Formats: sequence, structure tokens, C-alpha cells
Amino acid sequence: MIKILFVCHGNICRSPMAEFVLRDMVDKRGLGDQFYIASAATSTEEIGNPVHRGTRAKLREAGISAQGKTARQMTRRDYDKFDYILGMDHWNLNNMKRICGGDPEGKIGLLLDYSAHPRDIADPWYTGNFDVTYDDITEGCEALLLHILKNGEAKEWKKY
Repeated sequence: MIKILFVCHGNICRSPMAEFVLRDMVDKRGLGDQFYIASAATSTEEIGNPVHRGTRAKLREAGISAQGKTARQMTRRDYDKFDYILGMDHWNLNNMKRICGGDPEGKIGLLLDYSAHPRDIADPWYTGNFDVTYDDITEGCEALLLHILKNGEAKEWKKY
């Protein structure tokens, strides 16, 4: 099983969006049973709060539910549990490495590092633009999934 943790500052906008977008992608490809996908925060500010209404609305537009998700903080133990720990921006990256005490196995990175155009994903909490965030996250999730499939970490199911 491939275990992926998405991380952002509060775990109410970007990281849960990535969690549910990637879950939707793998489910639609018949790969859901090969993945465990979660999300977390680097801060404690939003712990226990539901996904931001802007993220829920954007996901709903795409036919994706974020029902039942509440924010949680990343812990050092997450480093041992997950194969990929992916942040949304460089601030997240620095905090993730601090929380985990480093990255000796090279598990920590940025989601868009898998894309053809590596960059930070802007926080819609500040920008108000959930459309751009959704597009960036979709780009990153597609690139990550392609990377995983090309490496043979997951086997794509195909109908004949």
C-alpha cells in the first residue's frame, strides 16, 4: 500500500483538497485499494475544524466530497507511517522537516515538484482564489500519480 500525507499550514484548504482530489483520481482508476491518503497541518491553529467552505465548494463543483474531515497536526510518527509527505509550499517544507527531525529517507517534498513546472501552491486562505489552487493541486496529483505508476509502485487496473 502506498501511503501519502499532504501537508499545509492549517489542514483546512490545500492539503485536504489534495487528499480528496487524489483519492478521487485513484478511485476512478480502480486503484483505491492500493493507496492510503491523508492530510495534516504544520500548525495547531485549526485543529478539529472542518475543511474550509471555499475548499468544500470547489470540491463539490468537481463532484468530490470532503465530508467528515477535520484538521489534525502532523506528528513525528507520520514520518514512519507514510511513503510520501508532500507540502504545498516552502514554508510547509521547512516546518515538516522540523516536525520530523529531518528527512533522512527523502520522503518529504513539495507536491508540484512532480509536475513539469515546480512551484509553491498559493494559499487560498489569503488569495481567496480556490480555482487556481484546485488547478495547481490537480496538476500536482496527476503528476504524482503518473510518477507512482511509472515507478511500478502501483498497478493500474485496465478493462479489456
